[in-house]
Amino acid sequence: MTNEIIIRNSLEGIGEGEVALHLAHILCLGGGCEIDYNDRTFTIREKDCTIIRATQLVTAVRPSADFRIEIIYVDPVFIEKSTPNNNYGMRGSLSLAQDPVMHLTDEEFERCRRDFEEVGRRRMMVWHHFLDDMMVSTIQTLILDFYDFHARINGLVEVQSQSATVMQRFIGMLERGDYRKNREVTYYASELCIAPKYLSEISKSITGNSANWWINRFTVLDISRQLRDRSLSFVDISEMFNFSSPAYFSRYVQRYLGESPSEYRG
Repeated sequence: MTNEIIIRNSLEGIGEGEVALHLAHILCLGGGCEIDYNDRTFTIREKDCTIIRATQLVTAVRPSADFRIEIIYVDPVFIEKSTPNNNYGMRGSLSLAQDPVMHLTDEEFERCRRDFEEVGRRRMMVWHHFLDDMMVSTIQTLILDFYDFHARINGLVEVQSQSATVMQRFIGMLERGDYRKNREVTYYASELCIAPKYLSEISKSITGNSANWWINRFTVLDISRQLRDRSLSFVDISEMFNFSSPAYFSRYVQRYLGESPSEYRG
């Protein structure tokens, strides 16, 4: 339990060390902060709840002098155990990947703060004979409140079980890095044993974006990270992503990042 749930009160070290792969759940208690995440800049203000699924995509944080937060980092495996048995999480997760900040009402903020306090309190009950089960239940309550906040902000949309399963598996393949070798919708559809058109329809209906958009989104974000690593040559990155030639890699970067690799690296 020590490393599965980690509680901190600062963004220092987010995406690094023991929390590198953990999901971050941030409650702002005061002040504000700009955060560069997923190649975009977001502002966190008092009473905001922010959920960052891939903390390694955080590249910079600029807090105000009076910025105060509580963070609950949760291991992905523990999150999976704690995720409620409904399909809303898929839509919510994909939505929060694009905009991780939720602006809470006064009632929601107080409820969220109580949830955070309860996680911290119960995490300290190391003598409890059913500590793991108890923490699964506690984190599940926290997640359900996140769903409720998100549904109030974005509207409650039902997602069919089969569609949610397909989308979850598709995103799972992208999260494990399949896009580095395969960027064709046909590959993912074949792995999922469905038609490419059906995969795109499911993706569009659940997320508002096509399957091809998600493939390129993951690819472009990863390429932009690699381009910032000056120890890697353009040929290295081209081969890493299985491009047929450095020239084709350069054209891809120009198309999706708006600059050549050398211009982007600066």
